[in-house]
Amino acid sequence: MRKRYSFRSYLVGAVAARAGDEMSGPALMLAAFAVTGSTIAASSLLAGITISAAAAGPMLGALLDRADRPGRLLAGALAAYAVGLGMILGGLGRWPFAVTLLIAMVTGLLGPALSGGWTAQLPRVVVGDHLPRANALDAMTFSVASLAGPALAGGVAEASGAPMAVVVSVVLIASALPAAWMLPARPGRVPGVQATSVAGDLVAGVRVIVGRPSLARATLTSSVSCIAQGMLTACIPLLGERVLGGAGRGAVLLSCVAISALAANVVLARFPRSVAPDTVIWASALVQAAALALAAWGQPVVLVVAVLIAGTGEGPQMAALFAVRHREAPEHLRGQIFTTGASLKITGFALGAAVAGPVAAWSLPGALALAAGVAVFAALAFFVVGSATAAHSSGDSTTST
Repeated sequence: MRKRYSFRSYLVGAVAARAGDEMSGPALMLAAFAVTGSTIAASSLLAGITISAAAAGPMLGALLDRADRPGRLLAGALAAYAVGLGMILGGLGRWPFAVTLLIAMVTGLLGPALSGGWTAQLPRVVVGDHLPRANALDAMTFSVASLAGPALAGGVAEASGAPMAVVVSVVLIASALPAAWMLPARPGRVPGVQATSVAGDLVAGVRVIVGRPSLARATLTSSVSCIAQGMLTACIPLLGERVLGGAGRGAVLLSCVAISALAANVVLARFPRSVAPDTVIWASALVQAAALALAAWGQPVVLVVAVLIAGTGEGPQMAALFAVRHREAPEHLRGQIFTTGASLKITGFALGAAVAGPVAAWSLPGALALAAGVAVFAALAFFVVGSATAAHSSGDSTTST
């Protein structure tokens, strides 16, 4: 299977699925606003499909790990996600909004399939010395998607109407189905690993994440960094309005973050072993902290430079996080660890956005300073968790002897 399935197919499918996912949120917001005329309904729909993604990540990953053909389960999740988006669009203005919101929340449960669930399959596509570069390229697909998705949503909505933007996002996700379906099969059962229940796998996955120092600190640092990223995103409209002369211009700032993240990962893909991924994770958190502090300055040119710097921290941190997960995750728990990590990051981002909104309304520089402090805390947590976990492991080994 590894010889018949090309890495190019993997990347094409990942870009299509993730661009469709990134497009779906803004497209649903625009469609909901166009149909209902309510900003509350639009934001509620986006929150529903986003926040619920955090709940199902571990279970989805455990099921992928147990599947003999995880690609087919992944394809099923993508198909269900696309159908869910279609049902949301069809229900807007026709069904009670509470029903449409419930469908959005159920659909969002499958969100981790497009991120962690897909990336967990990479070692079955690319093996050996090629994996570090492939990992960096895989991380680039997120930057490409975050840049193309919202832009497509806005462009299609402007040209053909907001509902058509949702339709295009469904088509993009559906176009990734063949690439997902043909992903390589799971290898035979790992020697020495006994068959367990799904609940047992979930417990084992949590133990691996918490018990392996590199994985624990990478997970915590990246999740806390996502809180800071969510805070920056919540500040974007006000930054656009107060610094760039219009709230709509804040979208340019998000594009700058995505472009610089993509550029940084292009460089990383050329030199995948130049810096250890563990170092990149904590150092990139400090880069993001510096960028957020700089953004609080409130000058247009400085602000653009700040968000460009933020992207150079976000992009490599994601690639480094994937590298640590691939290195540390046992084969039989890989999918669960990736989807659990994706769920934690989504939760962190949503929490950051929720906290920063009221703070930014009170003081925009204060919200950015708080976000910078959170990013510094993310870097510090890397060392605190690593030391604590290592000490705990040492104590356990001493007791056992």
